[in-house]
Order: sequence, then C-alpha cells, then structure tokens
Amino acid sequence: MSSILPQNHTIRSSQRALDKIGTIQKRFSTDRAKSTSRHVLLPARVYCISSSTSSSSSNIATITTKPPPVSEPLTYDPLTPITKIKTSNTKSVLNDPSLKSTWAHRAWMASGCTTVLIPLARSAAGVLDSHMWAGPLIASCIGYIVADLASGIYHWGIDNYGNAESPVFGAQIDAFQGHHKWPWTITRREFSNNLHSLARAVTFTVLPINIFCNDPTTLAFVGVCSGCIMFSQQFHSWAHGTKSKLPSIVLALQDAGVLVSREQHADHHRVPYNNNYCIVSGIWNSILDESKFFELMEMIFFFKFGVRPRSWSEPNSEWIEEAEIQSISASH
Repeated sequence: MSSILPQNHTIRSSQRALDKIGTIQKRFSTDRAKSTSRHVLLPARVYCISSSTSSSSSNIATITTKPPPVSEPLTYDPLTPITKIKTSNTKSVLNDPSLKSTWAHRAWMASGCTTVLIPLARSAAGVLDSHMWAGPLIASCIGYIVADLASGIYHWGIDNYGNAESPVFGAQIDAFQGHHKWPWTITRREFSNNLHSLARAVTFTVLPINIFCNDPTTLAFVGVCSGCIMFSQQFHSWAHGTKSKLPSIVLALQDAGVLVSREQHADHHRVPYNNNYCIVSGIWNSILDESKFFELMEMIFFFKFGVRPRSWSEPNSEWIEEAEIQSISASH
C-alpha cells in the first residue's frame, strides 16, 4: 500500500504538469495568431544538421535558421530607343530639296509675271485712250470664269490619264497623281517651285499674243485668264492650308467664293475622287459635277480610244492619303 501512494502521487503530478504545458501551448498559439494578424512573417528555411560530439556517444540535433538567399538587385534595363519608321512611299518634307525654289524657277516666274502684266498694261492704256472700259471689263470677268473651267478640265485630264513617262505632261501628271497620296506637300512647296511650270507655259503661250494683238478687250481677256491659270496652283495650295496660318485676305476671298474654298476642295480628296476638279474659284464645280460632264467625257474617251480613267478603278494605295511624317532633329 505504501508503494502505491508514491505512484499515485507521481501520476497526479504528471497530470498537473501536462495541464500546465497544454495551457502554455494554448496561450502561445493565441499570442502567435494575434501577432501574425498584425505583422507580416518573412519566409525562412529551416535546416536540420546532425553532428556528433566527442564527449558524448549520442547524436545531438542542432537546429539553425537561415534567411532566404538574397536575390540580385533589380536593375533598370532601358528599352531600345524607338525609331520612327517611314515607308518607302512616305515623303519627308524636312529639308527636302525638291520643294525648294531654284534660280531657274524664279527666272520662269519673273518671265511669266512679266508676260501676264504686258497685256493688262496695254489693255489699260487702250481703255484710257478710247474711254471704253465696258468691253475690257466684261472680257476680264469672262477670262476669270474661263480660267476656272480650264483648270478643272486640265486637272481632270492629268488626274485620270497618263503617267510620269507621258511626253510633255509627264512631270505634271506625276505631280498631280501623287498629290492625292501626299496632298500636304503642296503647302510646303516654295512659291516659285510651285508655279514655275505654269509660268513657263504662260510665257510661251501669251508672248506671241502680246506681239501681234492690239485690241484692249482681247488683251484684257488674255491677261486675266492666263494670270488666273498661272496662279491657280497657289490658289490650290491655299485650299490645302490651315485656316489659322492663311492670310486674312485669302480667307476673305475664299469665303466670298472668289478663290476655291478649303471645304469645297476637300471633297475632291474624298472617295470617289472624281469631283470638284476646278481650283481657281470653284464656281464650275457644281455645274460640271451635277451635269456629269466629266463622266460623259470619260465614256467618250473609253469608247473612242479604249482608255479607262483612273477614277473608274477602286481606290488603292495610290489614292489613299498618307499622314505627314517629319524627321525630328537630334537637337530636339
């Protein structure tokens, strides 16, 4: 009996110890959960290394804690510089020599302007001598109207027929047909560069009239008509200009219908690209388009010569306008 009592006492002591250990574990778990909810635990790897000691035959397990390996620092690798890619068909207008005026261009402009001013001056002199101004005045108005019609017919012809290899008109055909793809280049052309071709044509056409004609009425018609035709490319350029950059007098003349307006000519650069060809005043555009004049001419040319105009084809890359792309200098 005496041997049993110590054993019972030992059992009760062990139970009390276990209860205390359980209570401590519960408290530790509760505290750990609260701590985890407030803090972010860093991951760590636990390595168990077994080592033997000379002083004891038993193996002692040593636990060491090692932080995760430090990864290499993040480095910023700059992207490859973005370069502007231009297609072979896209024209850069920055420092393009083909848009600059040469001395030859300026010489032809001087010749053309002189050739136009001569009949106007002679007509004015005739009016002062005869005191008959009605005939020359009416002739001048007719010349202005005819110039708009002539610009439309010429524009229609080189837009739809021929190519860069065509004799005599090849350069003009190539320029006008390419104008649909790069219409903004006309606003970048210098004055003499833009007009020298027409100035040369006016010089050779009007000069003989100046020599052999003395009638003030005829000279008035010739001077105004040839002058409007020669400057039609400048009127055309203004029709592509930005309103904020155009002179006030030009805007006033466009709004009054004296010069072809930006809105009217913009229709020429939209599908189906077969209308609004006139580029002096544009007064003929509605008449020619509503009467189907150009469509009739195209049918006659087709049945007579078997030639199809470009406007009959579906618009392709040659008609679709490309946006302006300019190179940016390194200094910027």
